Amino acid sequence: MSEMLLEVRGLKKYFRTPGGMLHAVDDVSFTIEAGKTLGIVGESGCGKSTLGRTVLGMLDATEGEIYFEGRDITQLRGHGKKALHRDMQIIFQDPYSSLNPRQCVFDLIAVPLKVYRECHGKDALHRRVTGLMETVGLAKRLAYAYPHELDGGRRQRVGIARALALNPKFIVCDEPVSALDVSIQAQVLNLLQDLQDEKGLTYIFVTHDLSVVRHISDDILVMYLGIAVEKSNTKELFKKPLHPYTKGILAAIPVPDIDVKRERVLLCGELTSPIEPKPGCRFANRCPHSEQACRLEEPVMEELLPGHFVACRRARDLNGI
Repeated sequence: MSEMLLEVRGLKKYFRTPGGMLHAVDDVSFTIEAGKTLGIVGESGCGKSTLGRTVLGMLDATEGEIYFEGRDITQLRGHGKKALHRDMQIIFQDPYSSLNPRQCVFDLIAVPLKVYRECHGKDALHRRVTGLMETVGLAKRLAYAYPHELDGGRRQRVGIARALALNPKFIVCDEPVSALDVSIQAQVLNLLQDLQDEKGLTYIFVTHDLSVVRHISDDILVMYLGIAVEKSNTKELFKKPLHPYTKGILAAIPVPDIDVKRERVLLCGELTSPIEPKPGCRFANRCPHSEQACRLEEPVMEELLPGHFVACRRARDLNGI
């Protein structure tokens, strides 16, 4: 059995707004084994990216604990946080806005190496940068090209090379292929998987594209308005989703066969406000199976099947468990 690399317990991240506290991430817990990928899915605004950035320490947690290799990193500051960033990195969603347009590819990849003084001398730096470019499939002739001269796929490869520069153990992939063409998406996904196999990397893969997350993830965490509603291994989740919200988003995946007839699940109703949310299930307004009790009682994440967790008080009845 693989060792546990990351454990998150009761993580909360709130933002102050004129209308009250916005519960962007609300009491989310999960674990990731070393060398595995946890996919985090949900609609835009559900808190996926905020969760990833809070885990990395880019945002300070409101409450909760984050353990990396058994060490609580929630309160790290200064040199402790800087040292941790050797092991924890991020690949951003937009490969253009995440790169400094005034720096060429060589300088962009060299930044973390210079900040952490990884290379002694220009020759060592040049060897390291060209090695990283080769690793991610960037031709040497592009070393002095600028971001605006590259296509989206190559720009994202620059971002991946920069994330790999310090030999991290854990990377948050924040929708790294959503801004790319489908053919380029496949290339970047295959690159990420090859790097994981080669270097033993551990990923959080944030996305709203369920076909992508199915391809790359070992486990999936489904989020809705800041809370986790379901967690399971990928095969089990796609085979037998238990939460009504998960069933709805899986039913929305296009099937490239006009002869396949599939039951449609319509998610109607108004979204609950994430600002000072009232007690009860946040999905109740849109759930076709909700009862009065669902609007009064906060659902608790339970293990209904081995390794399959769901936060829904009606899940047992609806799924015959």
